[in-house]
Amino acid sequence: MTRRTSARVAGVAFLVYIAIALTAMTLQRQASGGDTTAARLASIAAHVPSMRLAIFLDLISCYCALVLAVTLYAITRDVDADIAKFILVFRLAEGIVGAVSLQRGLGKLWLATASGADAPDPSSAASIAAILFKIPSWSYIIAASFFAVGSLAFSYLLLRGRMVPVWIAWVGVAASLITVVSCPLEMIGLLKGLVTQVIWVPMLVFELAVALRLIVKGVAPPRQRVPVHSTV
Repeated sequence: MTRRTSARVAGVAFLVYIAIALTAMTLQRQASGGDTTAARLASIAAHVPSMRLAIFLDLISCYCALVLAVTLYAITRDVDADIAKFILVFRLAEGIVGAVSLQRGLGKLWLATASGADAPDPSSAASIAAILFKIPSWSYIIAASFFAVGSLAFSYLLLRGRMVPVWIAWVGVAASLITVVSCPLEMIGLLKGLVTQVIWVPMLVFELAVALRLIVKGVAPPRQRVPVHSTV
């Protein structure tokens, strides 16, 4: 693909990723509401179509992460091939971690709907469910950590190559730095509460801005450094 095509595909992938990730999160929360593990399983059993759709959308979001891994590499490799590969690897890791974590949603759905010989005994089901309902925050923050580092490298190359308006690149660098620092802190329990959601607002602004830019205008050719020649 040409750089222009890669930019358009990346822009669309950004927007699709945001839309379906937010939709899947909302559906899962609605389908698995409740104060206890038993209540949450009962809620899933009563909202099976919503839970299935949420799992499907989560799978599509993993595809988006993999598409972004390839297209962002294609966009930025002429600025610095090594850092572009860094982006590729970290966005691939994000998608793979997300794909592996799909098992938790499938496990919840199975526990909520299994019957007869396929159903585990009540005590085992309760224990398994308790673990599955805890795992989402772990898998999410691990994937988010890979995403944050990949986003920082991508934003840096956009800025270095002057491939998009400078303000967009700087917002990306700042937003990525915030998440690079905050994700590990959240992972080890030092960052909790509303702040763990607010810190993603700058990243949302950046991704919406860069997605629209990539779709409408693509990226400018990377700025070439002027070689310094010796006068001796």
